[in-house]
Amino acid sequence: MVKYTYKTKGTCAAQISFDIEGDKITNVSFLGGCNGNLKAISRVVDGMSVEEIEEYFTGLTCGYKDTSCSDQLAKAVRCAYNELNA
Repeated sequence: MVKYTYKTKGTCAAQISFDIEGDKITNVSFLGGCNGNLKAISRVVDGMSVEEIEEYFTGLTCGYKDTSCSDQLAKAVRCAYNELNA
């Protein structure tokens, strides 16, 4: 299991941290952002695969922004997976 931290772009949350083992994601936490919503997302995705997270969250926006914390999570888990399997 590897602990991974991703610096977000364009969201209220400044970074996302999580554990990755194979393609499974656990222990997701956000620094900043909408606390209650991000706690809920963290619980929902616990144990999901990279692909499942991407299917649910890729492309979601927040207000006028082109991205969201959940979209950034999808990018983060793909980035971590790709780095670990390069």
